[in-house]
This record gives sequence, C-alpha cells and structure tokens, in this order.
Amino acid sequence: MDKEPRSVVIFNSSKRELYSANNGYKSMQKRLRTQWRIQSIKEDLTLDKLAGVKLWITAGPREKFTASELEVLKQYVDSGGNILVMLGEGGERKHDTNINFLLEEFGIMVNNDAVVRNVYYKYFHPKEALVSNGVLNREIIRAAGKAVTGVIDDENVGNNAQALTFIYPYGATLNVMKPAAAVLSTGSVCFPLNRPVLAFYQVKDGGKLAVLGSCHMFSDQYLDKEENSKIMDVVCQWLTTDTIHLNQIDVDDPEVADYTMLPDTGQLSERLRVCLQEQDENPRDFTSLFNTSLLKLSTDSLTHVINAYKQLNVKHEALQLIQPQFETPLPPLQSEVFEPAFKDLPPPMLDLFDLDETFSSEKVRLAQLSNKCSDDDMEFYVRKCGDILGVTGKLDKEHRDAKHILEHVFFQVVEFKKLNQEHDIDTMEGQFSPHS
Repeated sequence: MDKEPRSVVIFNSSKRELYSANNGYKSMQKRLRTQWRIQSIKEDLTLDKLAGVKLWITAGPREKFTASELEVLKQYVDSGGNILVMLGEGGERKHDTNINFLLEEFGIMVNNDAVVRNVYYKYFHPKEALVSNGVLNREIIRAAGKAVTGVIDDENVGNNAQALTFIYPYGATLNVMKPAAAVLSTGSVCFPLNRPVLAFYQVKDGGKLAVLGSCHMFSDQYLDKEENSKIMDVVCQWLTTDTIHLNQIDVDDPEVADYTMLPDTGQLSERLRVCLQEQDENPRDFTSLFNTSLLKLSTDSLTHVINAYKQLNVKHEALQLIQPQFETPLPPLQSEVFEPAFKDLPPPMLDLFDLDETFSSEKVRLAQLSNKCSDDDMEFYVRKCGDILGVTGKLDKEHRDAKHILEHVFFQVVEFKKLNQEHDIDTMEGQFSPHS
C-alpha cells in the first residue's frame, strides 16, 4: 500500500451510512473531485480495497463493524492512510454502531449525548447549535484564512476562539485524551459547555484520523451556512496534506471543561422513594407500640351514665318516640297549568301590484304589449292599447270594443288635422297682410 500512489477518496456505504457521496454530500464531493477521484464502497472492508486510497470517509454508520474490518482500518491508518469519521446525536447508542472500538485506540470517543443551544439566535431548532467561540487551536484559524498577520503567530497573544463561527447541527460531544488533540468545541453558549466536537490524531510515521461529532455539519443543507465550508476545507487539507501543523501550546492545554453528569430531575420525580431517618430500636414487646388512649371502644363510662339518671331525677327507661305537632298549616295547593293558546287572526290581505305595469311609461307598455300579441290577437291588442292610452275610459260601457276605440282615435286624428289646417291658413294670411 505504501508503494502505490494514493489518489482516491472513498465514501463508505457498507454500513447504511446516513450520508454518502450521492446522498447529502454532493457539495463536498464537488470540492474533493477537483483534486481526487471519488468512489463509494458497499462491500466489506479489506486491505486490497483500500489500496491507493488517500482518504476513507464514513458519515453516520448505522451498522456495526466486524472485528476484521476494525483491524483493517487500524492497519490502514498505521500504513499511512487517512480516516474521517462523523457520527451524530446519541452517539453509538442511537446509530447502533461500534465505531468507538476503533476510535478509543487513538484516545477519542463519541459520547451518547446531544449538543443544544440554550439561547435562540438565527436558527429555530435548539439542536441547530450556533457556535461563535469554539476554536481551540489557533492553527485552524490561520489555515481558514482568518488570521491577522503578526497576531496569531505571536505565542504570547493566545488563541482567538471567536475567529470562526460555525453551526453544529444534531451533533454529539467527544472525549479526547492525549496524544489526540481537540480543535473545536461547543463554546460557552451551547450545552454541554466547552466540550470537544472535532478532534485530530496523527500516527507517528503513519496516517491521520479526524473525528467529528456531527455528520450533518458537512451536508448540503448546512455546508454553505456560517463558515462550515472553511472548516471542511481545513479538515480535508489537514488529512490530505502536511501543510497544517497544530499549535503545540493549544494542544497541551486546550480550553475544555470537564464532562459533568447531571441528574435527570424529571425522571427522578417519577421514581419516588421513602425518606429514611434514624430512630430508636424497637422494643421486644411490639404491643407497647400501640397507643390505645386516643380512639377506643369501652364501657368504662357506663357507670357514670347510670348514676346521672339519679342525679337528674330522670326515670331510667327506654326512650320513646314523640309525635310531632305542626302548628303551621300546609300552604294551599295550586294546580300547575298553562294558559290556553288561542288561534290568532290571519294578517290582512294585501293587493298585489305589477310595478312594471304601474310605473312604466305609455311607450314602454305599448312595446311590451306589441311583443306579446300576434295577428290573431287584434281585438285584444286594440282594447289593451285603448286602456293604456286612456281611450276606453272616455267611451260608454256598451261601446268599448275595438271598433269604437278605433273610431274614437280616428275622430281625434281628424279633429287634430282640422286644427292644424286652420293654424296654417292664419299663418299664411299674416304673411300677406299690408302691415308686412
């Protein structure tokens, strides 16, 4: 394996990984494709299949590795190979895997917990933890291009934990022991406080191992958010090149808090236990523990009751019932009935009017009548026209047929013509008068 050039990056898919090269890691695959050949492996791991592989990546395995596969991975790292392991919240317990068997040999372990942010900012879900002060090694800042010249290189200045801001979604914390080095933490806002989330380990004269507690951090959904892409570039650069050298001061003394377990108050409240306290030893005669002076049934007071009859001059005999006497008579009975419901008079009858016929003009009514009638309805048509024009009311009741209506109309037309002729004659005479 050492003699063959390493130019392949493999995404493992043999353990039902949560993400693969073509499922959720397409953006990461495009970045790596510019320098390396990308492949996926779905078979069991062997040394022959890892020949020529520069970087082996597993993102959220959900099945257990066999003992032979773990031994192959260990030999692969010892021979110069590089491994990137990413898990998620809940650790091994939730993903049903055993990758910690390999990681513990290098001083790293993924915990069965989850990182949450206790203050809302930018992201709605508490497990989408935004970390703004989680850098533990100043070399990460320099490799990401965030370092200021003459400041980060100064050993006396210290590490600038707020130089990089990243989102750590649905991830777990790590336990890191030397010689492994913690490079990123949860910061001072997310719970658990100041716990490692990214760790590096370099085998002497061998390969490198990087462990990230969240496989979602480099997924397509979160890679372009905040500065996650810069962190991914730094991790891949550290694994595939020798240009990044961690600061030894930060490696020896990282700003990491102890992992403190807190009791689950909600769970304990449902498991109540008796509160025990010290007391005197019980006597041999357990009957002495009973207190019979408070409540008991006895005839000790019977003699005092019988003597009270003599003192009160009351005859000692059985009590008898006393017939009650009611001085107040019962109220008179009144039958509960309802008043009869008589039938109401009907409302007054209102005449129905045809509003169109009543308020329409004579021309409109004549037009409506003309549209309704045909040639066979001539008698009816003339009578209705007489009613509309007011001719029928001027005739006698015996002469209100169509013939007399037309006669009256023609007579009125003739009279109208006569009046117009007389007016025309008067006008012409006025034009030829001597005064004109």
